[in-house]
Amino acid sequence: MSPRDKSASRDVEQAAIIAAKPDVTPAQNTKKVFIKTYGCQMNVYDSERMADVLSPIGYAPVDAPDDADLVILNTCHIREKAAEKVYSELGRIRQHKEKNKPNMKVAVAGCVAQAEGAEIQRRAPVVDMVLGPQTYHKLPEMIAKVHRNTGDVLETEFDTIEKFDQLPKTRNVKGFSAFLTVQEGCDKFCTFCVVPYTRGAEVSRPVQQIVDEARDLARQGVREITLIGQNVNAYMAEGPDGSDWGLGQLIRHVALIGGIDRIRFTTSHPRDMDDDLIRVIGTEPKLMPYLHLPIQAGSNKILRAMNRDHTYAEYKALIAKIRAARPEIALSGDFIVGFPGETELDFEETMKCVEEIGYASSFSFKYSVRPGTPGASMLRQVDEDVKQDRLVRLQELLYAQQEAHNKSLIGKTLSVLVEGTGRKGGQLFGRSPYLTGTHFDGPEELVGQIVDVKIEEAGRNSLVGVLAV
Repeated sequence: MSPRDKSASRDVEQAAIIAAKPDVTPAQNTKKVFIKTYGCQMNVYDSERMADVLSPIGYAPVDAPDDADLVILNTCHIREKAAEKVYSELGRIRQHKEKNKPNMKVAVAGCVAQAEGAEIQRRAPVVDMVLGPQTYHKLPEMIAKVHRNTGDVLETEFDTIEKFDQLPKTRNVKGFSAFLTVQEGCDKFCTFCVVPYTRGAEVSRPVQQIVDEARDLARQGVREITLIGQNVNAYMAEGPDGSDWGLGQLIRHVALIGGIDRIRFTTSHPRDMDDDLIRVIGTEPKLMPYLHLPIQAGSNKILRAMNRDHTYAEYKALIAKIRAARPEIALSGDFIVGFPGETELDFEETMKCVEEIGYASSFSFKYSVRPGTPGASMLRQVDEDVKQDRLVRLQELLYAQQEAHNKSLIGKTLSVLVEGTGRKGGQLFGRSPYLTGTHFDGPEELVGQIVDVKIEEAGRNSLVGVLAV
């Protein structure tokens, strides 16, 4: 897992607040919605679409819950800590509602809602609505039921295609980059993962629906699109020519849309990285040279226990093919330490994997028991202090590789999509092709443009440069 400046030290929770556009002031009688997002890029996309669903019935996004008429927590269930943070947040919301906003409505959406809907209703009575990730298009109907005090307010059906058919055709986006969901769900059933149970089976959106959404984003000034899915490279749908299109052909088609200058995709599974997609990686100039391809562990024994259905040797050979197609590509990965049965030797094989492959960025975590997954009932659970020690050692290596990659860019000229101004006067901020935050001085009218920047300094998490002449 995925979506959205990656850092191995970041917790799985990525708080993303969906705020109103700066030039939009809600009318006095407009209702206000605050949406807080936890987890992956898929949830960020879903939160933006919730705001789109609510706009026609008079809800305008705000950036704080204090005065909101509706608060939505869009949740992640990938790790226990993330789920517990949701309950803590609900406790704070309950106190605020009781003291200051008795008519405020509260909804829990996303994967925790899907997995623990009845438990949320029992444990947090402040919650008025519970809706899974495939049912947020029903928000207006659920809100009406709450206000009438009639009907069921628990919606956890699996119908991905219905959701996308019912969503507004036009998105309300801000900024110059955007996520675009092309695929949802997962059929891989890794033994540590709840996604197949909370997001359902793999489903791909129709090509034309994706293209229409991409064109709408381009009309709103979006320059960079990230195609996202739980298993994005498992994408397969009928194309306009009647044949089955994989992700590679979809990328070729999206690249033809005027105004879209940069394309990314995440998150991929090694089992679905086919030769056509590798050819596109090597030949499509709009596709950025950055690939997130998780392996999770370097030990074949642990990979089998995780049900990853590939070996380290197969993953290594796959990386070699990708690098042969695109030598300048930077890799990002996911790693789990302390999976049940992991010995010190198994962990050393993960360290060897990192040393041999080399990563520009990464996510790394201690194994977290998720109820209902096969991993939860496995014998030989690893002690927490052993997990912590291994995580520290792994992250030291990953951090060093990340910094080394960034320093290798010093002296090079990179294209940067300028996203806004920096903290210092006259400073701009943007993203390099490798997703690295990049700072440089320049006029504010460059915001939204793609400019060449010569890199002069590099840290572990960011670059500093000057406009190339």
